[in-house]
Amino acid sequence: MWQIIGQTRAVSLLQHSLESGNLAHAYLFIGPSHVGKMTLAVHLAQALNCEAAERPCLECASCEKIKAGSHSDVQVIGLTRNEDTGEAMLISIGQIEDLQHDANLPPFEGKHKVFIIDPAELLSLPAANRLLKTLEEPADKVTFILLTINDRLLPTTVISRCQRLELPPLSVAEEAKALMDRLGIEPERARLLAGLSHGCPGWALAAAGDDSLLQQRDQELSRMLDTIKADYVERFAYVSRLAARFTQNRGAVYDILDLWLDYWRDLMLVKLDHHDMITNIDRKDELVEMAGGYRLNQMKDFIKSISSTAEQLRQNVNTRLALEVLMLDIPSKEGGGVENLNNRISVKYG
Repeated sequence: MWQIIGQTRAVSLLQHSLESGNLAHAYLFIGPSHVGKMTLAVHLAQALNCEAAERPCLECASCEKIKAGSHSDVQVIGLTRNEDTGEAMLISIGQIEDLQHDANLPPFEGKHKVFIIDPAELLSLPAANRLLKTLEEPADKVTFILLTINDRLLPTTVISRCQRLELPPLSVAEEAKALMDRLGIEPERARLLAGLSHGCPGWALAAAGDDSLLQQRDQELSRMLDTIKADYVERFAYVSRLAARFTQNRGAVYDILDLWLDYWRDLMLVKLDHHDMITNIDRKDELVEMAGGYRLNQMKDFIKSISSTAEQLRQNVNTRLALEVLMLDIPSKEGGGVENLNNRISVKYG
């Protein structure tokens, strides 16, 4: 039985394809982080190798091994790290060549080989071109599943060889109900987790069982508030730490920018007197107090700056420069607007 929260359309399509024997040789699962792309990919791999009559049963030896990541016919190809610096590297042509070699061999212990590439948008160009050749001439009993948060960063030639499945975020109400029904979480906490996860239940499920995730979120929000109040020296020191972290874990920095975006969006909603729509419901009083110090247009401009910075980082611009510009765009309470351009230039270039 598929155990995916939401995504009934994607599950129904895959189930029908399994039953009719019309599975595609390659899929592209598109959706935000934690929405369930990897869970769905693993379930499909389990269904293709399941030993039970109704697939996937999630309980047979094959399903258990795939869940544990120890099944020889199911591989996840992801980012590697530089041995000297620890920096995350793009998925390389060497990794795809190894995949090609394995794909040409028959299944070793199961019925079907499955290769999951995550995140597919971080395939190097040579790796993507080499993968294209494999997708054009697929072997029997082999399925490729590419996972991405942004298909625009993939070559159109690769996209055209895959069947697209979009996994949209759930509504906050739908996710909160699932958390209450499945885990027995009390309503207010379920609403908080669903809101913080933006309809992506993977994070909410993890946070429900691990209080440290909410503690980390509180720590990051405290750093954000300290940075807003800080001078440029402290802000740029914060940038240095974020830039260094980005080389180790891009996702963590994207998550931090999402926290900034949520908080400033909440400030705008409070300013507009839409308190019932905020995400950080546990910080409502703090938001109300802080919103009084900014004008609505300041909030809107800075929200655009945060979104633009996240998009630029996904396009592999200079990390430090993009984050420094974001720090310069933090609106000032005293000045009533974003810092004067001349001040920004003098601070940045001295």
